[in-house]
Amino acid sequence: MIHIVAATQDYEAWLARFFPLHAPDLAFKRERMADPNDPFPFFRGTYYRWPAVWAATCPELVSAPRVAGVGDLHVENFGTWRDVDGRLCWGVNDFDEADEIPYTSDLVRLAASARLARKSGALDIKTSDACRVILDGYRDALAAGGTPFVLEEHHPDLRTVGMASERAPIRFWAKLTKLLDEPVIDPPPAARDALVRELPSDARAPAFRFRARAGMGSLGRPRFVALVEWRGGWMCREAKAIAPPATEWAAGTAEPATSKLAEVVERAVRAPDPFYRVEGGWVLRRLAPRCSRIELDHLKKIDTGRVLTAMGAETANVHLGTPGAASAVLRHVVRLPAGWLERAAKDAAAAVERDWQAWRQARNSKG
Repeated sequence: MIHIVAATQDYEAWLARFFPLHAPDLAFKRERMADPNDPFPFFRGTYYRWPAVWAATCPELVSAPRVAGVGDLHVENFGTWRDVDGRLCWGVNDFDEADEIPYTSDLVRLAASARLARKSGALDIKTSDACRVILDGYRDALAAGGTPFVLEEHHPDLRTVGMASERAPIRFWAKLTKLLDEPVIDPPPAARDALVRELPSDARAPAFRFRARAGMGSLGRPRFVALVEWRGGWMCREAKAIAPPATEWAAGTAEPATSKLAEVVERAVRAPDPFYRVEGGWVLRRLAPRCSRIELDHLKKIDTGRVLTAMGAETANVHLGTPGAASAVLRHVVRLPAGWLERAAKDAAAAVERDWQAWRQARNSKG
């Protein structure tokens, strides 16, 4: 594999073919990736490196059945939203890197993320136990045909996290409306028009702002919000630029395909967020209290084994969007040797940490 610094430069140049990158966010991302104590931000920020890392460390898993997968799957890529009936739902939060991939890639990446999160002190579970419960949740959900995670009557642990006081409306809007102190901007016409269409027709003209330093893997992408007070309270919509999945860059595809986000979300087994959709080169979503990614710190409130079991099941919910996935995957996974996921997760996590150290050394030598 080429050095992580060269890979990053090449990927960013490729990404810039699709939209102008936001330099301050890229600088912030590179700084966070060099955290001296925690490799998890580096892991989150370098999905473009994952196809090479996991293929090199787990070559025997690359030929597994291919499914519509999340791609950039990790323990901090889950969140909550409200479905069309207003019910609180839980599942994968971000599908920017969705693509057709071996089902094993999502599982190894999820398990590797749990291992890295444990090393940073964010999760308290052994890698062997994490892999066991992830696989249990995944296989059981595949066999059952999948079930959306609706939290109104079920899944009390997940509901506890989803309704945590840190995610309450007053705190949420106090933080988000601080964007109004930032400079007024005029989004690109396509983004501006899409945001306006997402708001009620009788709403007054919204305030447009650039939303900086949001996320990790997507830092550098244009991201705009429209904020407006409507009928007694705040509303907000976001438009984030989308590109083909990083797997296209990793494969060296001359003419990359378009984003697979909309297709994968539509086919997944879930009670969908009616505000999460793609228009043109933008992914639109509602920003609202308890409709966002759940951070690692919040996961400490509940049993880690149960939440990882749910993450395994939700991974199956996404993979089930591929016709015939359940039977093909179940036939394949039973033939894999005992302990395969633990070994793969440890090897992949070790490779990520080597990249992280190389990234930090390169940064330090420049400084």
